[in-house]
Amino acid sequence: MPKKTYPRNGEYFVFSLMTAQCQKCGKDYEPKRRGGKFCSTSCRVVQHQLVKRGEAWGKPASGDERYLADKLVAVGRSATEALVQVEGLPAAEAFGRLRALVQGWAGVANNSIIEKVQYSEEQEIKAQTTRLKRVKASK
Repeated sequence: MPKKTYPRNGEYFVFSLMTAQCQKCGKDYEPKRRGGKFCSTSCRVVQHQLVKRGEAWGKPASGDERYLADKLVAVGRSATEALVQVEGLPAAEAFGRLRALVQGWAGVANNSIIEKVQYSEEQEIKAQTTRLKRVKASK
């Protein structure tokens, strides 16, 4: 952690500075205020635009969210690798390899974190359906 010295009445006081990691670019920086999240205005603006478009997480991933995000990245990576491996293979062999991959993911599906996410997504879909019905009924 970087330290700064400040002279005061002929003595030097050493203050250790807090460092934080920018939520957009990941760079370590010294926040100007407590709770600073971004290293620069441009990082802050770009991150808020991405969140508004739904292309980034609104809050920093923590605990369950980080775990789920890591799992989804791993699933996506393994799916991409599997598709490259089965390209050009006979259909039966390709299906066998893909089936084994999906069965491996089944263990991930029986997870309380994923169940929470699925539940919240189901609730959101129900709410959107209700809103659409109300809009259609009002026309």
